[in-house]
Amino acid sequence: MLINCVAYEHGSRLAEITVEEISDYLERPGCFVWVALRDATPEELEQMKEEFGLHELAVEDARHGHQRPKLEEYGDSLFAVMHLLEPEKEGFNLGEINVFVGPNYILSVRNRSREHFLGVRQRCERDPYLLRQGSGFVLYALMDAVVDRYFPIVDRLESELEEIEGQIFAKGAARTNTERLYDLKRKVMILKHAVAPLMEAAGKLAGGRGPAVCASSRDYFRDVYDHLVRIDASIDTIRDTIGTAIQVNLSMVTIEDNEVSKRLAAWAGIFAVATAGVGVWGMNFKNMPELQWEYGYPMALAAIGSICLVLYIRFKRAGWL
Repeated sequence: MLINCVAYEHGSRLAEITVEEISDYLERPGCFVWVALRDATPEELEQMKEEFGLHELAVEDARHGHQRPKLEEYGDSLFAVMHLLEPEKEGFNLGEINVFVGPNYILSVRNRSREHFLGVRQRCERDPYLLRQGSGFVLYALMDAVVDRYFPIVDRLESELEEIEGQIFAKGAARTNTERLYDLKRKVMILKHAVAPLMEAAGKLAGGRGPAVCASSRDYFRDVYDHLVRIDASIDTIRDTIGTAIQVNLSMVTIEDNEVSKRLAAWAGIFAVATAGVGVWGMNFKNMPELQWEYGYPMALAAIGSICLVLYIRFKRAGWL
């Protein structure tokens, strides 16, 4: 679906144009074209390929989707892939934006994502001086918008981790905590896979190793790189804390198992005394004087009960019961 197709000249909005007019405006000096697509069909991509002269391999990657975040150069043009993470109840909706950047054009193709980038276009149009830098600045604006959406995700993951940590020492919550920690670890890895390759790409653009189309926006890409470094550091901290929380949680499981084992051992010891006493007086020997004693039975029960009571008190004081 075509969202926008706009021509700009010297940083100012010139006109909304049709797809067929793109090639005509690309020939005008000082003019560049910004096109935005959503869930583009193969036919739309093929049409854009003809209008912009896109590289066949880049178009093929955009057509297939599910690419790793990356930045590839094709002559004087760039092809960038970024992941769009949209929080859901059970995890993330993993979208993708593919951006084709040339000296006088930029084409963004958004796939499997509900969030739009209309605010990015409005932001750029409000500052013609910056937009005059051309397609390189638009790439920065899109990349900056994607990275800014990662910060609330980091905050959400940190809050979820703090909530789990508060339940680690709750009795009987070990299994639930383990499941939640591993689910959180999976979410963190999804974010890590989105951030780490993109940080490498932003570092390349910020360090002056990128193509000439982004040279005038190098300082802005450095800002994006700094944001990604902060996010990556937060991700590593969350991962380390999750690892520690898992170890503590497993230790709590072991402690709870030991508590159960101690209780079972204590009761087994108490019943062993009773079983031994009953077993002695249950033997059918003729010469057992206490069998003929009038108070033998109640005294035997009293002796067994007393010993069991003493053991119960000792185990209770020792914390086994």
